[in-house]
Amino acid sequence: MTKEFAGKVALVTGGGSGIGAACARQLADEGAKVVVADMHLEGAQQVVETIKAAGGEAASYQIDVSDPVAVAAMVDFTVTTFGGLDCAVNNAGIGGPLKPIAEYEIDEWRHVIDVNQNSVFYCMKYELQAMLPNGKGSIVNMSSILGTNGIAAAPAYVSAKHALVGMTKSAAIAYSAQGVRINAVAPGYIHTPLVENSLDEESLKALVGLHPIGRLGRADEVANLTLFLLSDRASFITGSYHLVDGAYAAQ
Repeated sequence: MTKEFAGKVALVTGGGSGIGAACARQLADEGAKVVVADMHLEGAQQVVETIKAAGGEAASYQIDVSDPVAVAAMVDFTVTTFGGLDCAVNNAGIGGPLKPIAEYEIDEWRHVIDVNQNSVFYCMKYELQAMLPNGKGSIVNMSSILGTNGIAAAPAYVSAKHALVGMTKSAAIAYSAQGVRINAVAPGYIHTPLVENSLDEESLKALVGLHPIGRLGRADEVANLTLFLLSDRASFITGSYHLVDGAYAAQ
């Protein structure tokens, strides 16, 4: 049986844990050669080892996605290592401080915007340059339910995720006729290190209560939708924003 991504090359940022790791593993399971990129090299290497142990092909890459020169080098590494780039998941991100906007330090704001928003521009810029000569490709940008909703204590994160949706739509309009599809996925609160490490047990319980489904999401559930959007089965889907949120945003 032919695997859905056989013969394709994929790049996943923030691939060393959580949603990124789930996407990287699923892509490899479906036959893709995967570059697992993360600021924390050890996490990326662990994901690569898991992929290789299952018979897949993967390589790790350490990256600070807020550095455009480093992002260009990452895409070049992907093309050089595996011969091209067909799919990309721009997933790397940080939560940032939890406090209202008047209390935010300027450097804190800039850091969150650099990692969560500017990095997606850098990634798409160089990913598109690798894809367009082949007349095909698919990109998924990892947004959030906070790409349309807001909360008082995360103004930088909310701003970046809103902007990411706008970038996705603009890029999809610009490049869909050239064969590259670009979509955004919007997870609700997912059991990932980003959530678990930033909140205490009481806060985590409160988050569960915000989801009518009665639980937080799983990384593999977000990866399931991401892979569909990357695949040829989603050939007429581009410029869209897709929720995976247990009805959080439906309230």
